[in-house]
Amino acid sequence: MKINEIRELATQDLVERLDGAVAKLQQLKLNHAISPLENPMQIRQMRRDIARMKTELHQRELKK
Repeated sequence: MKINEIRELATQDLVERLDGAVAKLQQLKLNHAISPLENPMQIRQMRRDIARMKTELHQRELKK
């Protein structure tokens, strides 16, 4: 997910997507521990997307 897409989302939508992304990351890690993923770079990409979302939420809090 690109930063421009994240900035366009409403705060509530962003929180919901963040929760979903964290759950998906946990599931990817669990699946990778059991049997190797076809594309293990998904884990890195998901971590980075989560970081982007958290950063945007933090910036919105500071602007209030």
